[in-house]
Amino acid sequence: MAAEPEILDELRRLRARVPQLTGALAASVDGLVLAHDTPGVEAESLAALTATALGVAVRTTDVTGQGDLRELLVRGVYGYVATYAAGRTAVLTLLAQDRVNVGRLHLEGRRAGARIGELVDAAQTARGAGGPPAKAAKPPARTTAPRTRTTRVPRSTGTAPGANAPTATEG
Repeated sequence: MAAEPEILDELRRLRARVPQLTGALAASVDGLVLAHDTPGVEAESLAALTATALGVAVRTTDVTGQGDLRELLVRGVYGYVATYAAGRTAVLTLLAQDRVNVGRLHLEGRRAGARIGELVDAAQTARGAGGPPAKAAKPPARTTAPRTRTTRVPRSTGTAPGANAPTATEG
């Protein structure tokens, strides 16, 4: 991809702005590494896991009616893994120490994700019809109405309406 050096530059600038970042990866939504700065972490494995987590997160936001996925945050004992949408076909995954300011992580992650998305989308547009069609970042919209819960009505005990029959738990 022609934008790879620019994406790598963006990842390095991001790591300079947020010193608690221990790694940054840009990947396609199907798990292919676009660029990475992830010392000590295998980028291909992280990209594949990101694609898997992204699939579950997209499905979760769809089923719950929360709209398009914007970000995913996982907290472990030693730090955070944050994934942000980056354009139509890419994601940005950041690894951060536990002491990171999560607000700052989100602010910088969202900005970098938007910039990387612009770079990836522009590179795909420049390729035009000459390349394979791009994968959609999200599945097609649902055509059925979302499921709703109805209020549960207590079952009848078989006694006449209004009768105060004791239950098994009452003495």
